[in-house]
Amino acid sequence: MGAPIDILRIVIAILLPPLAAFLTVGIALHFWINLVLTLCFFVPGMIHALWLVVKKGAPPA
Repeated sequence: MGAPIDILRIVIAILLPPLAAFLTVGIALHFWINLVLTLCFFVPGMIHALWLVVKKGAPPA
């Protein structure tokens, strides 16, 4: 089971995708990609933010 902070980041990724991207990677390329995706179309930005949050929380392979 995930930590409460992970669940909170997933909720933020659904409601405010750029904020979730910022909290996950900071001001990096993925934040700007997410911002553009969210401004053009909300759903791709949300999917990208969820991908970032889940990818960061996954153990390294």
